[in-house]
Amino acid sequence: MIIAGEASGDMHGAKLAQAIKKLSGDAFLFGVGGKSMQAEGVRLVVDAETISVVGITEVFSHLLTIYRAMTTVKKALSRLKPDLLILIDFPDFNFHVAATAKKLGIPVLYYISPQIWAWRQNRVKKIKRLVDHMAVILPFEAPFYHSHKVPVTFVGHPLLDRILPMLHHQKSTIQTENQTIGLLPGSRIKEVSTLLPVMLEAAKLIKRRLPGARFVVSCSDSIKDDRVMELIRKHASTLEIETIKGSVVEIFKQSQMLVAASGTVTLEAALYGIPTVIIYKVSPLSYWLGKRLIRVKHIGIVNLIVQKRLLPELVQDNASPQTIADTVATMLGDQEGLKQIEKELFAIRDLLGGAGASDRVARIALNLI
Repeated sequence: MIIAGEASGDMHGAKLAQAIKKLSGDAFLFGVGGKSMQAEGVRLVVDAETISVVGITEVFSHLLTIYRAMTTVKKALSRLKPDLLILIDFPDFNFHVAATAKKLGIPVLYYISPQIWAWRQNRVKKIKRLVDHMAVILPFEAPFYHSHKVPVTFVGHPLLDRILPMLHHQKSTIQTENQTIGLLPGSRIKEVSTLLPVMLEAAKLIKRRLPGARFVVSCSDSIKDDRVMELIRKHASTLEIETIKGSVVEIFKQSQMLVAASGTVTLEAALYGIPTVIIYKVSPLSYWLGKRLIRVKHIGIVNLIVQKRLLPELVQDNASPQTIADTVATMLGDQEGLKQIEKELFAIRDLLGGAGASDRVARIALNLI
């Protein structure tokens, strides 16, 4: 059984399913995921889109749906008694399922660690009790688990399996006019509804300062096109904006710079060497609670990896149209600064362990069985 509760987890779960079937062709895979996992033959008992929410207060409005999904998953776990449970991030849901697996004597492999090193570090005790092995994807995570005597393997980052070795921006990324700026508002409807209007208002301000600028908007497969178009009509009807559905790679190929919701996509952009302004907003209460719980200096995964503020982070009130526009214009106006950022972004590849993460996790999974 594999459980991935959001779009990036579904993508990684699909690659893992593919790797498991390559090693063990008769493996039966089922669980929670999305279209990518389903396409790789994973039988879904719950569609991840129905339970994917971010923010402490945002979860409350989805509690009934989440509870029903958890009940369905636990029943499937008890009825089918799989040889292994693989959890992909999504901790608040997955910890409950892991507890059920433990009672049933089903071994648990956790692939892609919850960010317990960032906040609520005491959860490592729960992981030590419920999880048989951690497969982590960031270089600083393995020492954290080693220090708490949790079995762990650094498997490298699964994004490297998809990133082509040829650098896409052989064209000059640094230009003084006609820049293309990608807007990536996230893969959840709540994120898009919150962040895309802000990005579009910022785009209008950027256009006034850089008349040659054009904008492309990413529309995740998990978001309906008409919702994105509705927001564009409402907030940026005077701008010519292209929307690109599905894979963000096409946006990477076109863009000199990005404004993106904090998340996995910012790391993917970094591997392509694209400077990014990271933004995020949640409800005021979620933000207030988060500020008091988070124990790291940065929210951007890229900044955490390089252990400094390489990319700008605009969070909550700082994620305003004016601040975003000012930040983008300032960065595009500093050619030497952008070149240095690109150089440091490309160096991140060497820190992430090389390609083959999914194959390594598949081998760990079969060894646990």
